[in-house]
Amino acid sequence: MAGLARSVAAAILLLSMTTLGFAANKVIIILDASGSMWAQIDGKPKLEIARESLRTVLQSVPADDEIGFMAYGHRTKGSCDDIELIVPPQAGSASAISTAADSMKFLGKTPLTAAVKQAAEALKYTEDKATVVLITDGLETCGGDPCALGKELKETGVDFTADVVGFGLTADEGKQIACLAENTGGKYIQASDEKALQQALVETVAAPAPAPEPAPAPAPEPAKPEFNFMPSVVMAEGGDPITDGNAWEIYKAAADGSRGDQVMTEYGELKTNLEPGDYIVVGRDDEARSEQKIRIEAGQVYKPLFTLNGGTLVVHPHASQGSELSGEARVDFAYPGGSTTHYGDAKATVPAGEQKVTVQIGAGTVTETIQLAAGQTVEKDVVVGVGHALLNAYYTAGGDKAENSGIGFEIVKAKKKIDGSRESVEHSYGPDSKFWLPPDDYVALTTFDIAVVEQPFSIKAGDNQDIKVTLDAGVLAMSAPGAYSIEVFSSKKDIEGKRMSLGLSYGDSWQQTIPAGDYVVVRHASDQGQDKEMPVTIKAGERTEITVQ
Repeated sequence: MAGLARSVAAAILLLSMTTLGFAANKVIIILDASGSMWAQIDGKPKLEIARESLRTVLQSVPADDEIGFMAYGHRTKGSCDDIELIVPPQAGSASAISTAADSMKFLGKTPLTAAVKQAAEALKYTEDKATVVLITDGLETCGGDPCALGKELKETGVDFTADVVGFGLTADEGKQIACLAENTGGKYIQASDEKALQQALVETVAAPAPAPEPAPAPAPEPAKPEFNFMPSVVMAEGGDPITDGNAWEIYKAAADGSRGDQVMTEYGELKTNLEPGDYIVVGRDDEARSEQKIRIEAGQVYKPLFTLNGGTLVVHPHASQGSELSGEARVDFAYPGGSTTHYGDAKATVPAGEQKVTVQIGAGTVTETIQLAAGQTVEKDVVVGVGHALLNAYYTAGGDKAENSGIGFEIVKAKKKIDGSRESVEHSYGPDSKFWLPPDDYVALTTFDIAVVEQPFSIKAGDNQDIKVTLDAGVLAMSAPGAYSIEVFSSKKDIEGKRMSLGLSYGDSWQQTIPAGDYVVVRHASDQGQDKEMPVTIKAGERTEITVQ
């Protein structure tokens, strides 16, 4: 089996050193990372053979060769768009390619045609000489036409070549993708077993080696980098860099290692120059954050990676089952180490771990516990289970609506406590007062000046009730020229001959909404013994004006 791995490595290396000429042009190696790479040859997974082969080849490649690395099927199952240029073509990329291949997952489909097309475009094949090496153990599964692509790339490219290694394919399967290599002037190597691979190597080894390149001129001194600090941030280990919606906070480090003066706050991708010294850098996305101490030295470039270890919660609040999203909801996120509050349809990026999400709509509240893993997005509909009540007051049943902003509505539980009081639930003032209430029996205590009315009602989840409160009251406008104050009494005296005071106002004029009935209005003068009184009858829905002199 080790011989097979070495053979595969040798085949790729010989391709790069003979037919492809890595030193003469840029090359991208495309590795099939579909789920079929878990299949075994002589008891060893093909993916392990591929990894070992890449490592062996790259150790032998000259340091100035510009090699890139692309893969497909390594991040998502069932996706034809899972294609990624992991390492752009560059000199000295051997270690980065080996590391990428060793940590790669093998689980997706085989969009080999689209991958070759993207690699050609990344190499600017219409402008420069370009070479692609495709290592695949399967055929196209995403509807692409490799034969047609080969013709297109050859016709439109400056000097484009695609070489294909059929890793574990049958002869019939190989014919279906060999055209990709043939149509570009490249080679197709059948590596279905060790013997076939060795035969392919003989043919490759027999090819004449290229004449040695003349010694290159001494490389110019590298230009001074434009920036010396270019951090990147990911949500979870191995995740894609975040460049939108994130923020950077940079502080000078104090002598004791704590944060000193703030240097800058930037958003999105950060490229900047920092003076030599010690810094504390915070990378964050919403509530998820990561902090590092960084020492900047002259002439060095720093590209630290910040891992937030966070995830995203998306909460869609609903008043009742099947209702529209509630824009009146308050959504509280309690995450490990802190909390944050949003309103309406809510989205929060928070540290991973156990999350407590509390959604409040009016007097209704519901709390759910959610486990959030790093890099995960959890989207959830939360139903609070409340009904809606719209309250207005009317002077008489079917009469005029009371439009005064001084009208008070208090919603209390209908059931009384042992001491006779009721639990207060919600308050509001003015006409068209809205309440979101959990299912229960309630009493609306409506207060408008001297008029006070209790009206019971019940609410179910999903209700939308229009509650009309009848005050059975009128308006009394009182004038008392020269008075110190005006006071309203009930007309009926108690057993001791006293009347109950219903309200008092200082000054010589006063207007009140008052229940229908008989009353006595008293004009109080500043001189004792000069009080005057006048009886008055109030009718519901009517205005009564009196003058007490």
